[in-house]
Amino acid sequence: MSIKLKAEIRNAAGKGAARSIRKNKNIPAVIYGEKKAPVAIELNGRDFQMLLQTPSLRTKLFEIDTANGHEDAMLMDIQYHPVTDNVIHADFKRIDVKKPVNVSVPVEVINVETSKGIKLGGVLNFAVRKVALRGLVHDIPEKITVDLTNLNIGDSVHGSDLVLPAGVELGLHQAELAFATIGGKMADEDTPKAAAAAAAAAPAATAAPAADAKK
Repeated sequence: MSIKLKAEIRNAAGKGAARSIRKNKNIPAVIYGEKKAPVAIELNGRDFQMLLQTPSLRTKLFEIDTANGHEDAMLMDIQYHPVTDNVIHADFKRIDVKKPVNVSVPVEVINVETSKGIKLGGVLNFAVRKVALRGLVHDIPEKITVDLTNLNIGDSVHGSDLVLPAGVELGLHQAELAFATIGGKMADEDTPKAAAAAAAAAPAATAAPAADAKK
């Protein structure tokens, strides 16, 4: 799903011009990349603040319309005021929707409570919570889900185990990463048998000295 934005072209640059834009409750921003000149734009502050509630915003395609034409871009960076935490600037990078892009998306684990390993007393180690992916922007998912239902103690989910949408592949060095592991010690199935054998042997061992005493 793409996000459509309307933006004004900024004719003035510099800190003073940006400060004036923020004073009007709007946000200065820039669109760059694809071997084209950067374009300074101004976004409606209220509308952009509402957009920040959108999940996985940085995996979305932004369709930005300006007086200079249409731009396809992805949100690369947001700068916040150190005191008020208000957005003070945004950076967008142009993309070609027909070419793959590299993005990071969150990884989410599900069915933790019903996992075999957790039921046996194992402990979940959810070590890597984002995965780098490569694909067309329309194919990139908002997140990758890992089902722990059938994982036992000692099992791990590596990048190569992740289920990806068609046309999407792992980024560099992701296949070997252990995203989730169920740690702990498996119960020894032979312990009850060993204990029973020891209990059965105990009476015979204590009876032997008594027989020798009669002799």
